Amino acid sequence: MTVKQKNLKVTWIALLSLLALTFFVSLFSGRYWIAPGEVGKILIDRFRGLTQDGMDVSVVWGIRMPRTLLNVLVGSGLAIAGAAFQGLFQNPLVSPDVLGVSSGAAFGAVFGILLAGINNFTTALALVFGIVSVFITYTLSKLRGESTTLSIVLSGMIISAVFSALISLIKYVADPYDKLPAITYWLMGSFANASYNNLKLVGVPILLGIVILLMLRWRINILSLGDEEAYSLGVNPVKTRLVIIIMATLVTASCVTVTGVIGWVGLVIPHISRMLTGEDHQNLLPASGIVGAIFMIIVDMIARTATAAEIPIGILTALVGAPFFAILFKRSKGDWL
Repeated sequence: MTVKQKNLKVTWIALLSLLALTFFVSLFSGRYWIAPGEVGKILIDRFRGLTQDGMDVSVVWGIRMPRTLLNVLVGSGLAIAGAAFQGLFQNPLVSPDVLGVSSGAAFGAVFGILLAGINNFTTALALVFGIVSVFITYTLSKLRGESTTLSIVLSGMIISAVFSALISLIKYVADPYDKLPAITYWLMGSFANASYNNLKLVGVPILLGIVILLMLRWRINILSLGDEEAYSLGVNPVKTRLVIIIMATLVTASCVTVTGVIGWVGLVIPHISRMLTGEDHQNLLPASGIVGAIFMIIVDMIARTATAAEIPIGILTALVGAPFFAILFKRSKGDWL
């Protein structure tokens, strides 16, 4: 085993250990304190099939467990989608919403809130519009012939601008005492409504997208060599790009539907992971998933414990992500760009 392989093994062990630790800490931390030993006992008793009741059990299993699991899903999903898009477009400044999926899903949710408030209809509408927005983006990019990376990105910018304008229009006509506060809060992102029902709703599409992206991660390395080289190695670059775009879109749209718009995760986390594991997407994508999950759990713990009122998660990811991105850029002198 080479020194590089040993270092990589140590990195994987450290990341998985940190993920397990942050997951456990999130179950006992909060404004309602539960002793770590009590949380451990509650978890062990549940896995042994023993009957449980009491306030602590309700908080751990009914509130914090689904919320932390959703942290892991959303953090991993956004980070892996971001890493996949950065590799696909060979641009380190690309994020999961580059094709307009976040704006489309946000419009669907805002429109649903305007019509019926926050419910399953709104969640479904957000997912549908997120997927539709990327379909429109991809169709628009092919109007002048074969779709290229540049045309896809430019089309995504157009669609994002259109949906952003429509969101502003809905906010303008919404009831300022009822609908507008709900719309504004949703757009800032939050895990406050996390539940097992939300996990069932988005768990399958997020996991499906993550698994397929991980299966295709070696093809992203090949795509970076150019289309001719990809064809010579038996990889169809057009079909591969389309599958990656669809899966990353499915993951991102599913995340946005239950948490609102959460920025910076898909942009910053892949860079942190790249510094830990290198450029190879075989290692980069799974590392991004683990680091993204850790980051989201920590930020959400801050959101629900720092103040008496819960801080919207989108505010914290921006406040943490933007300065951290600047620090990375300064220390590396832009070598990872």
